[in-house]
Amino acid sequence: MDRPNILLIHSDQHRYDCVAANGHPFVRTPNLDRVAAEGISFSHAFTPTPVCTPARNSLLYGVWPARHQAVANRGTEAGRPAVEGLPTFAQSLSGAGYHLSYVGKWGIAGDPLQAGFHDYLPGQGYRAWRADQGLPPVPSEGGWLGGQDPFVTPEQSQVGWEAGHVIDRLRAVASEDGPFFIRWDPYGPHLPNVVPEPYYSLYPPDSIPPWPSFPDPLQGKPFIQAQMRRTWGVDGWQWPDWAPLVSAYLAQITLMDAQIGRVLTELDDLGLAESTLVVYTCDHGDLCGGHGMIDKHHVMYDDVVHVPLILRWPAGADPGRVCEAFVSHELDLAATFCDMAGAPLPDTFQGSSLLPLLRGAPAPTRADIFSTYYGSQFGLYSSRMVRDRRWKYVWNATAEDELYDLLQDPAEIHNRAGDPSLREVAERLRHRLVAWMEETSDPLLNEWTRRLLLEGRTRP
Repeated sequence: MDRPNILLIHSDQHRYDCVAANGHPFVRTPNLDRVAAEGISFSHAFTPTPVCTPARNSLLYGVWPARHQAVANRGTEAGRPAVEGLPTFAQSLSGAGYHLSYVGKWGIAGDPLQAGFHDYLPGQGYRAWRADQGLPPVPSEGGWLGGQDPFVTPEQSQVGWEAGHVIDRLRAVASEDGPFFIRWDPYGPHLPNVVPEPYYSLYPPDSIPPWPSFPDPLQGKPFIQAQMRRTWGVDGWQWPDWAPLVSAYLAQITLMDAQIGRVLTELDDLGLAESTLVVYTCDHGDLCGGHGMIDKHHVMYDDVVHVPLILRWPAGADPGRVCEAFVSHELDLAATFCDMAGAPLPDTFQGSSLLPLLRGAPAPTRADIFSTYYGSQFGLYSSRMVRDRRWKYVWNATAEDELYDLLQDPAEIHNRAGDPSLREVAERLRHRLVAWMEETSDPLLNEWTRRLLLEGRTRP
């Protein structure tokens, strides 16, 4: 197998259902749709944790947060660097002869050059570039809720500026010997989404219907979910209050998609498309008004744990397929990159390569998938999720557990954890969760918590 070049586009906080190819009724993502049509889309990819820093560490090191221990965002005590000595996928690829470039958000301790990359353009450089161009700062009047940027063209937006640098890197490496790996991490559509025209007006707020999970009375659910509404000041918001936020979110996605299109066109023009694996994904999703909440963190709803994952490899994978296998995307991508590069797979890695699936092999037999939360914005509040094809069980260590019938209640409105008729379902999922926590050396599992879960003494 000829080793492919690899272009990883790893955005920030993009919901699975906000890609047209994934079923959204009106969001415009023609370039991501093209990648899906020409490649393979994974319909059941899930984040190891719905928080930026720990998810990104899981991709870099190929392990669960319990292993790398950088379990919260920077700026908190738990937002410490990963444990020393863990190898990165970038180091493996570098040792195998790849030239590695990084553009955009890093979001974890250290920097890409320390992790195995050879050059790095940080997303923070956009502010200085903007000032050098005589452009006003990005408007901040809308706070975290975002708004319009009337001062720039789409190409002058941050995602447009980053796309230009990705194109520059492609042109630089096109004439070099040896394969390349370029990772581009756009900041969007993480809030605040401040978007230039013509994208800002693309989705009129009064034309946007509520999410299926809106409204959610939060009946029988952990109090922290209601507290989150109060923390953000959105308690009592009706859909007309949320719609402008969703409008800006969708606008940012379409703006980003257009800039991805510029990069894909450059791949074509340079004659690199056939020999390049293109990967699009993100770190986690976004509530964005779902369940009447904002951002992510302490919930395990599909709004935040279900992520888009699209791979295109013309030289090695048949186009237009949808794979329904469960994928722990950050861990599995790290293993995939090493596999495709012919690079050594560190024995610390905990994911599985997706290369067999790209080649059309039968899907692996993962019967379930997991996600974790360790606190961050809300102290030491911790959760663990196990999800199979029908049921999702969430163990909240200091609050009510959650159980959702995803077949009958895909919006996850009705918590069935206390339903006596589902006692056997809950018991099966708790036992599976304990087994997985043991496999991954989860620090939350001890003699006491094991008994709580196995004996069903958690709080229904």
